[in-house]
Amino acid sequence: MGVYDVVVKRRSIRRYRKEPIPNEHLKMILDAARLAPSAGNRQPWHFVVVTDEKLKRKLVDACMGQSFIADAYCVVVGLGDREISPKWCVVDTTIAMEHMVLVATDLGYGTCWIGAFDEGKVRELLKIPDRYVVVALLTIGVPDESPPPRPRKSLREITSRDVYGRPLEL
Repeated sequence: MGVYDVVVKRRSIRRYRKEPIPNEHLKMILDAARLAPSAGNRQPWHFVVVTDEKLKRKLVDACMGQSFIADAYCVVVGLGDREISPKWCVVDTTIAMEHMVLVATDLGYGTCWIGAFDEGKVRELLKIPDRYVVVALLTIGVPDESPPPRPRKSLREITSRDVYGRPLEL
């Protein structure tokens, strides 16, 4: 599948089968993050891969009760290292996590980006050092749903040519 096809196929998955992800696939997904670009090639990220069932259930509480988190095979917690790159660690870690989303989708897995969470609770549960900011959580697993595409704004609504407001005619 080409990259554009993967982008079109990607959905936020909130229902997962209780099936494992082979280590070789998990390694590919994580390696995609490792290969992501970063400002000055600083690579200011660390990823905590949570597979422990008890910890996943506790993460549900830290993530405003989003119960599907416990059903995913794993939850990847993306951390940005403020000591390595105080200004760009969040953007860089976000790019790396999206690389994971795309490779997971290409391999047939579902993901869901979790941005609603109590950083203090996540930090405490996973013993995260102060130098890191919790950027996002990402559930990954075998999907048990196939949601339809969500409505999207047109290109005309989200683009301009040269200066803001001038239509980009394509």
